[in-house]
Amino acid sequence: MHVLSLVAAVLVVGFEQIVQWRYGASGIAGLLLLTVGIKAKSPAVSSVGAVVLALLVAKPAL
Repeated sequence: MHVLSLVAAVLVVGFEQIVQWRYGASGIAGLLLLTVGIKAKSPAVSSVGAVVLALLVAKPAL
């Protein structure tokens, strides 16, 4: 059980680092809003986080 928790924590931290490296502070803010909204069962907060992440991912190519 401890190994599974450790692997999950490493994956989460790795994913957060990739998001920050790729999308910066606004990517971390969007991921934080999405996570908090899901944990708090607040559709409004999780929707705002999802929209922020979607806008970052779908930014127009220049």
